[in-house]
Amino acid sequence: MSRIGKKPVTVPAGVTATIENGTLSVKGPKGTLTMATVDDISYGLEDGSIQVAPANDTKRARAFWGMQRTLVANLVAGVTEGFTKTLEITGVGYRAAVQGKNLRLQLGFSHDVDYPIPEGITIATPDATTVTITGSDKQKVGQVAAEIRRWRKPEPYKGKGIKYRGEYIFRKEGKKK
Repeated sequence: MSRIGKKPVTVPAGVTATIENGTLSVKGPKGTLTMATVDDISYGLEDGSIQVAPANDTKRARAFWGMQRTLVANLVAGVTEGFTKTLEITGVGYRAAVQGKNLRLQLGFSHDVDYPIPEGITIATPDATTVTITGSDKQKVGQVAAEIRRWRKPEPYKGKGIKYRGEYIFRKEGKKK
């Protein structure tokens, strides 16, 4: 029995959820998100909540149960509050700035890196070394943050690079004479 899967997902006021043609769609103040439903899982709308349960007693249905409930909860959270990831840039001369529909990164290369901002994602740079990524789709926000971080991962000797806020960089000692 899935402890996570047993809990119903509450749908707050101002949010509507519908299930039709194998698609769960949730509409709220921050937009509309959809998710394809899985045949092994049954979804039910009742009393302002979404209930997720396995449709049969197969191993696949039990394995998908908790994950599908979490994905439904992410849809509801996305259309109400949205998701945010914050990246911190460390290094001399490393900086970021939003210019139109691009994020311009200066990361010590001989050229600037222009990252096109995808639809549904908002990128802000409160200062030159902080990048805030906001959106209603949790997967898309995480993917954009990972793609930006991939340009210059933090290195263990000086700690230079792009890291997530709160991430710990394991530091190594340099060469000794």
